Amino acid sequence: MRSILAGTALAVTTGILAASPALANLEQVQAVAAQPEQKQCIAQTIYHEARGEPEKAQRAVAAVVLNRAADPAFPDTPCDVVRQGGEDPPCQFSWWCDGRSDAPSESDAWIRALTIADEMVENPELDPTNGATFFHHVRVNPKWRYVFDHVATIGEHAFYQDPAAADPSPEGRGGDQVAQRP
Repeated sequence: MRSILAGTALAVTTGILAASPALANLEQVQAVAAQPEQKQCIAQTIYHEARGEPEKAQRAVAAVVLNRAADPAFPDTPCDVVRQGGEDPPCQFSWWCDGRSDAPSESDAWIRALTIADEMVENPELDPTNGATFFHHVRVNPKWRYVFDHVATIGEHAFYQDPAAADPSPEGRGGDQVAQRP
């Protein structure tokens, strides 16, 4: 069973979502992502993928989770995005299927991750990636990186967008068509 730092509460806030071209289903994503369990999934991803990196890099990791939840090619909730592929490799986020405990061990970093998750759910326009749905650590070179458009390198991660996602033409994703992932 997966657990988070015991006794840490999430602040659930509400607000008006500003329009952002990076997310297609902003209001739906914000409503779902505001649920405590969903914010915990975002915070765990921040913690495990970008703990110790600058705030902008942590926001970028959170943005990818939210951008995926808003993209019809991915699951609809942050937790489903993070858990896509299951707990056995291959999975979408290495921390989810690495076989190690997911419980945060650094309380200051965990509290920071929770704060950033809350801020990103409330203000997705803070997305420093401008809509990225993929990232990898700069020390690795996955083959899939050639399929997508590199949009930013922030901290220790490179961020990418699917060029078909922004293309409304019949050749792109357009409407209900979903781009195939490598």
